[in-house]
Amino acid sequence: MTETQSKSQVAYHWVKERIAGQQFTPGYRLVLGAIAGELDMSVVPVREAIRQLEAEGLVTFERNVGARVSMVDDSQYRHSMQALSILEGAATALSARRLTADDIRRARSINELMIETLQHFDPPSFTRLNHEFHAALFEKCANPRMLELVEAEWARLGNLRDSTFSFVPGRAQESVHEHENILALIERGAPLGEIEKAARRHRSATLDAYMIHEHPDEALGLPAF
Repeated sequence: MTETQSKSQVAYHWVKERIAGQQFTPGYRLVLGAIAGELDMSVVPVREAIRQLEAEGLVTFERNVGARVSMVDDSQYRHSMQALSILEGAATALSARRLTADDIRRARSINELMIETLQHFDPPSFTRLNHEFHAALFEKCANPRMLELVEAEWARLGNLRDSTFSFVPGRAQESVHEHENILALIERGAPLGEIEKAARRHRSATLDAYMIHEHPDEALGLPAF
């Protein structure tokens, strides 16, 4: 049982990494036998891994067709961004009092790297650094379930969009300034509600920028959350 679970997790992470890295692109057919052969295991743990990825929304399963990497859907992207704004905002606030001066310095150094990349902007690299920055702020959240949910939404976004900043590069400049504002709030021991609100607004501002760029008519009716 333990061995099967271990192999299932190996298969899960192997497939998930390839989805996130765009090696398995939206619509890509996941052949369980081929994956099992690649990983030198039976189809059973691979099937369990695919079911887990399906539950996360990264894979869809159709009868008589099989498993495929989920197609890009703007509504899914919007829902994930809205969920992440709430979850990440809460996780950041719950982590804030546990962050040390070294943690703050590390986050600020990542943000400085992000500022440097603006001169020769590379959206995927900027997005990777963005994830590192936010992880540095929320990783000390004492609620493990909250962390699982945040990381699951980050993974889902990686499948839906290689980088939102590819669509709205001008948002990157605003983003790094908002990062500094969040850091300043944490440093001065601001109320946790204020930190959570700033983190939520930061995430929702990126979604708003994307919606205004891609769907200006729909964006006009976006509710505040």
